Amino acid sequence: MKKSDFFYELPQELIAQTPLKRRDESRLMTLDRISGEYTDLNFFDLPGLLRPGDLLVMNNSRVIPARLIGKGSSGGSVELVLLHEEGELWECIVKPGKRCRPGAVLTFGDGKLTAEVESVKQDGNRLIRFNYQGIFLEVLEELGRMPLPPYITETLDEPERYQTVYSKIPGSSAAPTAGLHFTEELIERVQEAGASIAYITLHVGLGTFRPVKEEKIEDHLMHAEYCIIPEETAEAVRAAKKSGNRVIAVGTTSCRTLEAFFDEQANLKSSSGWTDIFIYPGYTFNIVDGLITNFHLPESTLIMLVSAFAGRENVLNAYKAAIEKRMRFFSFGDAMFIS
Repeated sequence: MKKSDFFYELPQELIAQTPLKRRDESRLMTLDRISGEYTDLNFFDLPGLLRPGDLLVMNNSRVIPARLIGKGSSGGSVELVLLHEEGELWECIVKPGKRCRPGAVLTFGDGKLTAEVESVKQDGNRLIRFNYQGIFLEVLEELGRMPLPPYITETLDEPERYQTVYSKIPGSSAAPTAGLHFTEELIERVQEAGASIAYITLHVGLGTFRPVKEEKIEDHLMHAEYCIIPEETAEAVRAAKKSGNRVIAVGTTSCRTLEAFFDEQANLKSSSGWTDIFIYPGYTFNIVDGLITNFHLPESTLIMLVSAFAGRENVLNAYKAAIEKRMRFFSFGDAMFIS
């Protein structure tokens, strides 16, 4: 398939720049992936769409303040975005590259944190060794900033609004945004409706925003991300599938994790490790029966995944309707429930 098969025109003003005052007051479009029919509700209506026995699988990864602004060896400004650990080093995106050559020493927070550039990877990212006193995550909390997506230009006054209310395990460079709509009260209502909740962890990398450059999408190289499926989650998924109940992935990250680790009998396994699974039309889903997700960028791997699940024409028709209804797009935008 071609990248251009997943293009749509989006008015700039529909890109949500800030979160709503209340998380679950975002709008919710339902989409029937067989018929293509859709309705327009609010996210707080979700419990009424669930069936007793449904299992919602959520990504409990927590975004770290991975954006650091400091000085290079010559005193000029440098910016790093931490992606993930590689042994004792961190892979980072750097700006500008000329100040981050191998051997360069970088300083942050008046010397509270220093770093040395060890090497340059083929894609231009750097491997960097950090030096600090104490606990690294605590140093990041003091000196780092939230690494918001490039299409968000407004300042985020409350960094916690770029975390899900159930975030627990630090490690992401971007939020699993489908979960941003949930409040603790809504989770209680979901459970009162007879659905249950289980958690996976996938540490979201900024590669999720990397554009697909190849016109033939099969040639795209997917970025790898680290994920964990606890045994209790694997057991809950196996039980739901055995009972004929729906497994509903909250977000494309949960979907990719569930689809990456199943055995020959389509039973989910307790696992931890890296996945670079790329889901696009033609893929057969083995675990996921429903998907809660936001509206995604044109020609992105995320809209390709959603199209694999619900059909490209159904998805593009729904997106067209969402634009006509002036729904909000991307990370702080509105949501879809596809079943």
